[in-house]
Amino acid sequence: MPASERPPSNWQGWREGKKFAFVLMHDVESSAGLSNCRSLAQLEMELGFRSSFNLVPEGNYRVPAELRDELTARGFEIGIHDLRHDGHLFPHTAGSCSAISIGCMISTCNTMHPRPTRTHLSRSQTDVTLSFRSGCHAQMIIAIAQQSTRNCAARGYLELPYTLPQDSTLFLLLSEKTTEIWRRKLDWIAQHGGMAFINTHPDYMALAGARPKAWEYPIAFYNELLNYIRSRYPGEYWPALPRQVAAYLLGSTALTQNKAQH
Repeated sequence: MPASERPPSNWQGWREGKKFAFVLMHDVESSAGLSNCRSLAQLEMELGFRSSFNLVPEGNYRVPAELRDELTARGFEIGIHDLRHDGHLFPHTAGSCSAISIGCMISTCNTMHPRPTRTHLSRSQTDVTLSFRSGCHAQMIIAIAQQSTRNCAARGYLELPYTLPQDSTLFLLLSEKTTEIWRRKLDWIAQHGGMAFINTHPDYMALAGARPKAWEYPIAFYNELLNYIRSRYPGEYWPALPRQVAAYLLGSTALTQNKAQH
């Protein structure tokens, strides 16, 4: 998108002078994805990364408390990916404070009113899979001054747009056979000092040594991306969790000054 490479005015840069931020997030859709979480977390740890695992609290799988405890103890983040992820949350909770998160990338600002939370993750920079307009011009960060709703007091939160294509879009819908698009977009974001934010799904990853089934792709693609950033940009990126990005930006005077603008 034209002009999306421009940082907000008065932007003071990323923490510790890093060139760009790199954020990893996983939406866990099913029990199959849940069973892959530990292996995925281990892969990331071995490469020096941590990520956010977004779980469905009332969906078609049970989330063991010990898994949440294990992930958080190892430095990972736990988020909420919809309430039941059945496509029915939003129509039944419009105007209600009970809408914590909506798992289908709905991003109309005046309908989003999460409970006391610092971040929301439902917008993309661009996404060819969405039938409604969801793309946003800011590839660095979106600051939304939350509007008042009928039942909720006004509050603000940060919208962190995912800026690299989702794995399901790239490998399953578009049938890409390489990570070239991921790498090319990552290079562009790094060049302009933005935030490289990627959302992937352990449900669709065939673990190392396993032959991909229908609607799966080799986890080697994801591994390749992580190794690419480590080898191409050593010491230049900030590997951050969503909550860390939020904490940094909420403490930035540049963000405060630009809320109205965005």
